Amino acid sequence: MYLNYYLNLLSYKDIPYFLKKYLKCPSLLRLKKIGYFCGMDYASSDVYNFREVVTRYDHSLSVALLTYKLTKNKKATLAGLFHDVSTPCFSHVIDYMNKDYANQESTEEYTEQIMLNDKYLLNCLKKDKINIMDIIDFKKYTIVDNSRPKLCADRIDGVILTGMMWTKNLDLPEVKNIVSNLCVFQNERKELEIGFKNHEVAERVVLISESIDAICHSNEDNYMMQLVADMTKYAIDFGYISYDDLYYLGEDKIFAIFDTISSSEFKEKYHVFKTVKAKEIPSISLPMIKKRDINPLVLGKRFHK
Repeated sequence: MYLNYYLNLLSYKDIPYFLKKYLKCPSLLRLKKIGYFCGMDYASSDVYNFREVVTRYDHSLSVALLTYKLTKNKKATLAGLFHDVSTPCFSHVIDYMNKDYANQESTEEYTEQIMLNDKYLLNCLKKDKINIMDIIDFKKYTIVDNSRPKLCADRIDGVILTGMMWTKNLDLPEVKNIVSNLCVFQNERKELEIGFKNHEVAERVVLISESIDAICHSNEDNYMMQLVADMTKYAIDFGYISYDDLYYLGEDKIFAIFDTISSSEFKEKYHVFKTVKAKEIPSISLPMIKKRDINPLVLGKRFHK
């Protein structure tokens, strides 16, 4: 209900014709098996109780639709559609496994390899006379991706999806209000940047983003993220899966493999992941976790001076 409502606000029912064929790309379809919330759809429901299941495919689609809605730029739209194509199973859990707690970008190195191996994608781009390097390098489009605390399609979409489904402090009328309030400005660095027409809407989005940052820094979330990171490392170290499997299989396949691991050490962690009560989670200490701060533009000026 929530996801469909949001996608329809982004004109999913009238999806641009050029974009339709790209939704069939195998590299993109894999993301239907990758959850947006780092594999926690499979976790204890006492710790995570998401309103709906959201996948990285859903996020990729909404980023592309939002980009097109605001720019009508085909290359930027396709860059937005494929910006998460190298997301591994469990998403940012793998950054935890790689000890990349602060930036959480350690998995992006596979983007070029995955896209260049997608023959269907290459054929679509050839028909449209688009150079694949213009799509692989999604960071060149500041509307799609930009450094914090600036706003971009990836970032505002993340706030909306997480606010709707996890923190649940974003209702449907507010989603509509936010989407209708978005527009493109030129920021102080002469970059194109998504911002707001209205100060009150910007303030509400900043507050929602802060609530998301708080839950992502909570002891419960970090404990569960590190737990799956440790389980995944164990499965790789003992040959149940390879590191590359994380980029080519779905989370359902990986969890099916986890179900077969008989090690008592692993089974104990897996049982905790599936059944632990939030109040039972012990306190842990991790290095600095990524700060999800935003300081959007309002009518071309920074919300916070």
